[in-house]
Amino acid sequence: MLTRQVALSILVLTMLFGCKKNNGSNGDYAFIGGEIINPKNKSVVIYNTEGKIVDSIDLDANNRFIHKINNLQAGLYTITHGGEYQMVLLEPNDSIMFRLNTYDFDESLVFTGEGAKKNNYLIKTYLFNEHEEKKLMTYAKMEPEAFHDFIEKRRNKQLEEFNEFLTRSQESEFFKSLMEANINFNSYADKEIYPFAYFGNNKLIHIKDLPEDFYSHRNDIDYNAKHLSRFYSYNRFLFSYIDNIAIDSYYKNNPYHSAFDRHTIDYNKSKLDIIDSIISDKDIKNYLLKYKTRDFVSHNHTEAEANEMLNYYLMKSTSEEDKMYISDLVTSLKLLRQGNPIPRLAIINYDNTEHDLNSIIGKPTIIYFWSSNSKMQYRNSHYKVKSLKSKFPQVDFVSINLNSNDDKSWKAIIDNYDFPTQKEYKFKYPKKARKVLAVNYLNQAIIVDEDATILHPNVNIFKSDFEDMLGSLIEKRHLIAKQSAY
Repeated sequence: MLTRQVALSILVLTMLFGCKKNNGSNGDYAFIGGEIINPKNKSVVIYNTEGKIVDSIDLDANNRFIHKINNLQAGLYTITHGGEYQMVLLEPNDSIMFRLNTYDFDESLVFTGEGAKKNNYLIKTYLFNEHEEKKLMTYAKMEPEAFHDFIEKRRNKQLEEFNEFLTRSQESEFFKSLMEANINFNSYADKEIYPFAYFGNNKLIHIKDLPEDFYSHRNDIDYNAKHLSRFYSYNRFLFSYIDNIAIDSYYKNNPYHSAFDRHTIDYNKSKLDIIDSIISDKDIKNYLLKYKTRDFVSHNHTEAEANEMLNYYLMKSTSEEDKMYISDLVTSLKLLRQGNPIPRLAIINYDNTEHDLNSIIGKPTIIYFWSSNSKMQYRNSHYKVKSLKSKFPQVDFVSINLNSNDDKSWKAIIDNYDFPTQKEYKFKYPKKARKVLAVNYLNQAIIVDEDATILHPNVNIFKSDFEDMLGSLIEKRHLIAKQSAY
């Protein structure tokens, strides 16, 4: 049941929307408003279909807002609050209200008003796709023919359910095309990812033995679909597809039955070549070039390889903003190479005491990060560290929150989940710290020795080989220390 506040907000929207029908306008605008439960700050920001800020709107005393978007271009808009974001499909004459609780952002989101049904269906599909994506590694154990049939049956079932929805709700052709694309591209992405999971690095050459129709979907792909460029499923497909077809060039430069290594520079440069050749839309092209380059340089490559990749990227991108970002990232990574001291950064502990990051290091330490906006990640990372502590008592674990929120939100999560407060910190200047430490992924962690010297600048504590790698690293450092004592 709607709360009294939401009901009143909808009434206001209805009155506004009713008035605008009679003002002689051409109707190329929409209203959007909502209520934020447990807000993390006092505003929401709306981005347009191109990712540009439309406006920043303050919440009122009841944590509600309402906003009119003029000169509306139909498509996916983004609403952000406290680091969380949500896509909303807006078309002319829509008047959408939403209500959400920041403690359970996606699951609590409900739309009402004109245009609500399509957005609720969009959320439903998004959550289903997210659930299925988590199970992909299990599905990928199927034989190729069985996997292909499973994915196709699931896709067709989703399309049938969507067509049934359309019999109950009259929607635009634009919305229909978006939803069908969202369903299709999620399945297409699963097919592109499949060989990496099924064959593994040692047998990936057998990708050529997949059934002839396994990739038949590629015949109908628009690689420059501007209206889909904000869709996660579309970008997920493009990323996976590029990784996949670049395998051909990999085996032209490596022995036929050699183990696949996704971190070789030739393989990653070939991805940029593919993007440059098949993508003509400059925004989609620049987006893909940026993130494929970032993926490569963020791993522990040599300085020479990072510079080579940077120069290759700079020749292809036309975005000056992106070029600056990647150039700054490569510069930051130079300071994070093995053997360098961890940069001096101001951190604040749970008791509001300020420290230098270096000063809290007294023995081999893993510095890991989390965001208040990713519930699953911060729960899993803390539970994982709890397990690692028992296996590696000689290692310290330092937890750092990346958000710019006030202390109340940060400490509330720590208290709610009973995380130990002794090694919990947040950055005093989060934006600067994220740039200096080149933190581009939440699961990224840094390993330092007892002198705060970097042993590894970018590890993932969730990887299956992490514990073996950490054990070997500790043993190696121990032997070096013993030899130095003689």
